[in-house]
Amino acid sequence: MPAVTVENPLTLPRIPVPGGPQRKVLAVETAPSGFEGEGFPVRKALAAIKPEYLDPFIMMDQMGEVDYAPGEPKGTPWHPHRGFETVTYIIDGTFVHQDSHGGGGVIADGDTQWMTAGSGLLHIEAPPEWLVQKGGLFHGIQLWVNLPSRDKMLAPKYQDIGRSNVVLLSSHDGGALVRLIAGDVAGHAGPGATHTPITLLHATISPGAQLTLPWRTDFNALAYALSGKGTAGVEKRPIESGQLAVFDGFGNRPGHTTDGQSITITAAPKTTLEMIVLGGEPIGEPVAHYGPFVMNTRAELLQAFEDYQAGRLGTIPAEHP
Repeated sequence: MPAVTVENPLTLPRIPVPGGPQRKVLAVETAPSGFEGEGFPVRKALAAIKPEYLDPFIMMDQMGEVDYAPGEPKGTPWHPHRGFETVTYIIDGTFVHQDSHGGGGVIADGDTQWMTAGSGLLHIEAPPEWLVQKGGLFHGIQLWVNLPSRDKMLAPKYQDIGRSNVVLLSSHDGGALVRLIAGDVAGHAGPGATHTPITLLHATISPGAQLTLPWRTDFNALAYALSGKGTAGVEKRPIESGQLAVFDGFGNRPGHTTDGQSITITAAPKTTLEMIVLGGEPIGEPVAHYGPFVMNTRAELLQAFEDYQAGRLGTIPAEHP
């Protein structure tokens, strides 16, 4: 069960059922599995989707869910980033972050760390030593959000979004709990400050319940199932753990407009459905992505690698994990 929950969602502000047309589901795709960093298991939630449907998102990994035995917890070694933002949301468990600029911190059990890599830094993510020794549950997501060209060389910075700052909402009938991390839903604003306008939330939908969310027509719309089974859209396309639903629209880009003003997700009768729902305003610029760098051109990628190799993205601190 996610660390951030409430006993009775009906005590929370409710999301009214929106009027107007709903978005249709274009596709439901299964995320491939793999390993990242020092060998922790991930599902590559966006890997099976055409990049033009994803803008402004680059990738999203579901990390775990895994219950580590003592000695098993793993993280990532030091690595560089430039040109985008990383959003790390820990549903259960603990992760420690540190960077070459002196930033970082501990995120656990519902916390989010929003890192603007901007012009570049070195970064490490690892379980704390006590967790390595003891073992335990680990589950979260990491999302990469692109930056427009004007913001790619911003100075790096962090936002630490504690679990108590996440906005908690209920569906109109209390059947779903929504944790709003960034963006606006029905007039409620999440705490995350974004350079690229996006909405990011985690919803827990009770067995047989339905969640209908108002959605900006200039945003794309994606819904990823962390666990459970259910359907996406009013046409009830089946979706289950490890699958992503792509709704139509893609931010009102030419040829991809939509009148749909809301999206619907329904849990199957006998299962709780855990969903990450996200969408954003497409940037509409060329993307040159290789490894830990997301730029606009190949020349900018080459410059990023040159700067990294020359030590211009920072150095590993003398005292580090």
